[in-house]
Amino acid sequence: MSPVVETILFVFGLVALGYIAGLTGYLKTTVGDALTEFAVGVAMPLLLFRTMVGADFHGSAPWALWTAYFSAAAAAWLGGHLAMTRIFGRDPQMGVIGGFSSAYSNLVLLGIPFMLGALGREGFEVLSLLIAIHLPVMTMTSIILFDVFGHRKTGTISAGEILRAFARRVLPNPLMIGILAGVVWRFTGFELSSFVGRLIDSLADIAGPLALFAMGLSLRKFSIVGNVLPATVLSLLKLFLMPAVALGVALLLGLPPMTAKVAVMAAALPSGVNSYLLAMQFGTGQALASSQMSIATTCAAVTIAFWMTVAQVVFG
Repeated sequence: MSPVVETILFVFGLVALGYIAGLTGYLKTTVGDALTEFAVGVAMPLLLFRTMVGADFHGSAPWALWTAYFSAAAAAWLGGHLAMTRIFGRDPQMGVIGGFSSAYSNLVLLGIPFMLGALGREGFEVLSLLIAIHLPVMTMTSIILFDVFGHRKTGTISAGEILRAFARRVLPNPLMIGILAGVVWRFTGFELSSFVGRLIDSLADIAGPLALFAMGLSLRKFSIVGNVLPATVLSLLKLFLMPAVALGVALLLGLPPMTAKVAVMAAALPSGVNSYLLAMQFGTGQALASSQMSIATTCAAVTIAFWMTVAQVVFG
């Protein structure tokens, strides 16, 4: 069995096991919520903390990596926004939900274990550079755009309110706390004691499998609830346009092979639950976000395998 096929089967196999556990009633979907909360609140932050403390980021070219990835995200966001407003005739605020759904990759619950399995520790370290700014950049963009379109008639946009909304959503996030704590500890130059290291390792090492199983179990709450055609279009933009643009920009910038592969594969990941949470917070587009996430996640097992193969062929 090829490494690509084995990685795909492992990652989506754990997701499928979680989904089946919920489908059969063996575990309640509330268990998935609890496991996800533990993964995102404890295991993943410790994994990111450990990575920030001990990783070697030399040669990862963060600015070029960020340029490649966020150029692709901008293209997908623009495509999703225009599709919703120009093709399907929805209002501009629904366009923000469409753009966000087309551009936001599931870098944590799906991306971290996938990158560890496909590219190993080095690939995950590069991915960490994306995770460090992914949530802040995408959150600030969505808040600003939603506020701009929401206040278009009055022309009143409060910068203070935008910053407060941003701070409320990003600063308390456990992933951001784990990253920032790791960066601070790294700059102190102190080494972690063997005891503390063992405690961190015991929880960080289960983050990937736990997150995948929890994601599958939690997917039982989401379904295709209408908006099938718009959701399908947004999924195509996410799964094909975004990684294609990332590939092109990575080639144009001459990214190192590992960095380029991470950029493409991160862009190829399906949308995460944050698109639905954003729609819930803004009070519009919940059905669209749920349908889009369900469709994109279902198709991702095939499309990720395709982009993995392309990235390996192009970048070696």
